[in-house]
Amino acid sequence: MAEPDTRPSTTPAASGFDDDEPPSRSRRLPAWQDVPDHLWTDWRWQTQNSVRSVRQLRTLLTFSPAELEAIGRIESEYKLAIPPYYFSLIDPDDPFDPIRLQSVPSPLEAQNQSGYELEDPLEEDKDSPVPGLTHRYPDRALLITTPNCSMYCRYCTRKRATLTRGGWEGISADDERMIDYVRRTESIRDVIVSGGDPLTLPVGKLRYYLDNLKAIDHVDVIRIGTRVPVTLPQRLFDQELIDLLASAEKVYIQTHFNHPREITPESARVVKALLKAGMPVNNHSVLLKGVNDDLGTMRELLRGLLRIKVRPYYLFHCDPVTGAGHFRTSVWKGLEIMEGLRGHMSGIGIPTYVVDSPHGGGKIPMMPNYLVSMADDAVVLRNYEGMLIRYQAEDKPGLSPAAGPRTRGVSALLQGDKTQLMPEGNERMERRRRMEVLDPGYEAGCGGGDSDGPPGVLPLPVMNGRHAASNG
Repeated sequence: MAEPDTRPSTTPAASGFDDDEPPSRSRRLPAWQDVPDHLWTDWRWQTQNSVRSVRQLRTLLTFSPAELEAIGRIESEYKLAIPPYYFSLIDPDDPFDPIRLQSVPSPLEAQNQSGYELEDPLEEDKDSPVPGLTHRYPDRALLITTPNCSMYCRYCTRKRATLTRGGWEGISADDERMIDYVRRTESIRDVIVSGGDPLTLPVGKLRYYLDNLKAIDHVDVIRIGTRVPVTLPQRLFDQELIDLLASAEKVYIQTHFNHPREITPESARVVKALLKAGMPVNNHSVLLKGVNDDLGTMRELLRGLLRIKVRPYYLFHCDPVTGAGHFRTSVWKGLEIMEGLRGHMSGIGIPTYVVDSPHGGGKIPMMPNYLVSMADDAVVLRNYEGMLIRYQAEDKPGLSPAAGPRTRGVSALLQGDKTQLMPEGNERMERRRRMEVLDPGYEAGCGGGDSDGPPGVLPLPVMNGRHAASNG
């Protein structure tokens, strides 16, 4: 068994749902309070007792008659399964609870207002040379190994694959074709084993994939795409499974935390076990309206991931998949959040925000614009503070200031002798001024100068117009 988490305990908030830090104790809804610990920590018990029907849901959460009728119709169109552990993260009194939104069916899934949502929005099936394998990028391949998940996310891109039932337990001809394709295609260096969730596979079948991929010399990386550390961490309490994953030697874990409340003692424990066994753990989040589409929640999530040593890797814009339209927000919202991350928190905690494009275009990174303008010998860049900087990238003599009319602003950075525009009220500059007061000899190396700023600085007027513009 993996070692238990040894973080110092803290007292959970009274409600159990509004504490900032990951809780120190497992949460349980009243329905499962009397379950013995040895069953609660058993993944088999969690799986066998998962909530799988609207009939069960209505005994645990409050719905209107219209909602029950609507989600009853949806029940036959997309699987429902929520382990008691994950269900217990829901605040049953909050109909907009972010864990509930991700896992419990909503009448909104029946809507497709734009008509833009599709069963296979990324056209993975069209880039499939053999059944179950998508080969899109030159050196990577995606394997769909199972239709099963420990919990079915309501926004899942691959709903179409999870609707298949049965027949996935044994090694099939399609499994052999996928391995054979990877073996024959030497350009493939990185294989993503996905589904469904591959950690729901029978051990024998998971071993088949791991052993065969390990034996292919040109495969450097085996990525296991799994939400088990988030939705059913008890599965990874099994040291034999950890040992099996580690035995492949090439395994990276790609997991999927979307909200800070999903970071629990149980999830921290299994991440620690994976890391201890030598497997890096990266995270994909999906930007979801009502779940994590605000800066405070995203910062809390990313900082929580760093605390348990999970590297935030991607922030996906929610794909236009059938039934997930109500989760989708604007690209501007994503950029607004990224603007509040870069520079404001450690770079190792900042994911790459991507749109996975239709027509099989693949992941396209999105970020705020930091390149403001350019000339032959320099560019003007913006930092997270709003500071504008003239930057000469090459080791060449700068061009002489252009002869002609006096200029100002960004133009002065490109053509004049100024090097930066600094917003007034900048906290960093204020710290420098305080250091100057304490040590009058302090200067230069930190860019210090007199109270009007260092030479070459253009004070940037504040946006409310209280200060007149100046070109130095």
